[in-house]
Amino acid sequence: QVRLDASGGGVVQAGGSLTLSCAASGLTFRTNAAAWYRQAPGKERELVATINQNDFRNYKDSVKGRFTIFTDNTKNTMYLQMNSLKSEDTAVYYCNLPGLSTWGQGTQVTVSS
Repeated sequence: QVRLDASGGGVVQAGGSLTLSCAASGLTFRTNAAAWYRQAPGKERELVATINQNDFRNYKDSVKGRFTIFTDNTKNTMYLQMNSLKSEDTAVYYCNLPGLSTWGQGTQVTVSS
């Protein structure tokens, strides 16, 4: 059964950095496209970044130049490096395969101004 769980969130000051991790079971990132999503309080879940099997990456406009999505296939783990964090980045962050309807554990990121 496919499951992806995010970790690594926390509280950080504006301008700071965090790196989120996504551990996967039942799949390998080497052969699957994957993505990071986030859901802020009172808002719908939104797509933040995607990476495909050819290492092609795409980002939400508001995080371009600040966030980097990458995978370590030796560890079967996906990461989201987040720099220059802003208060509007505060949300619960999830990782998933595009189109997968079930969701694993998210991780809270809180950026204080």
